[in-house]
Amino acid sequence: MTTRPEPPRRGRPRDPATDRAILDAALALFLEKGVEGTSIQAIAARAGVGKPTVYRRGSSKEELIAQAIEHGRGDHPERSVDDTVSVAEAIEHSLPASAALIAEPGFRALLARMLGTTHTHPRIMEASWEHYILPRRRAAALLLERAVQEGSVDADADFDALIDMMVGAVVYRVLQPEPLDRGRAERYLRSVYRQVGLLPPTHDKG
Repeated sequence: MTTRPEPPRRGRPRDPATDRAILDAALALFLEKGVEGTSIQAIAARAGVGKPTVYRRGSSKEELIAQAIEHGRGDHPERSVDDTVSVAEAIEHSLPASAALIAEPGFRALLARMLGTTHTHPRIMEASWEHYILPRRRAAALLLERAVQEGSVDADADFDALIDMMVGAVVYRVLQPEPLDRGRAERYLRSVYRQVGLLPPTHDKG
């Protein structure tokens, strides 16, 4: 009788709940105290785990914050663009969720922190660009392409410029001293979409 050698044992699989706790802690500390006020020790304490557990998820606080941004905003808006309805209908469908997001205090805090770390911690900005901003730019470009087909946007329109106008307007408004509530956020978004041709002038319900 021969004895088969046992396969090599793998390390203990990572616990998804622990991953979430660590990333949630990293993001919360980043929003509260910025990069400088965040540390591996503070992340571990907030998550209720040991420092070695945190280091297994990332080698630095910058890396963990970048992962946390990806984790917190890691949806794929391109997949949610419904091509069975008009552009205006698609936007109206998404408006309540978009307005709720930009009226959220946490979103405002994240924007402020992100802008403050653009040059000092480029890794964090790169993560935000790749996993949060770019997917939304692609989704906006898809809507603009369909708006061209529907005739509400000029065929020679510069999509990058139009997207910059929309994003810039929202960021500038969100960071103003007076916060938006959901109703005002929705009206503001409608106004922005009208300016670039994604909603008709008479589509304002406010």
